[in-house]
Amino acid sequence: MANEKNSKKDIQVRLRRIEGQVKGIEKMMESNICCKDVLVQVAAVRAAINKVGALILQNYAKECMGDKKDSDYEAKIDELVATLTMFMK
Repeated sequence: MANEKNSKKDIQVRLRRIEGQVKGIEKMMESNICCKDVLVQVAAVRAAINKVGALILQNYAKECMGDKKDSDYEAKIDELVATLTMFMK
């Protein structure tokens, strides 16, 4: 449970940082900053969002998959694969 709280806190911190990056991009656009520099920041936000998604998926796999002995383990694997597929689009 403590690990889950640390993961949630880490994700929240990362999301706040991303929010700040997005606001920075908005200011860059208002200030007519070079498009190349704006695109570098957009790429950084995209990478940060992907990392947050990966952390959430990691937490999902650890916390929600259960034990191989569970009767619905196969269904949970299918659900995880579907979630990963959705995330990768």
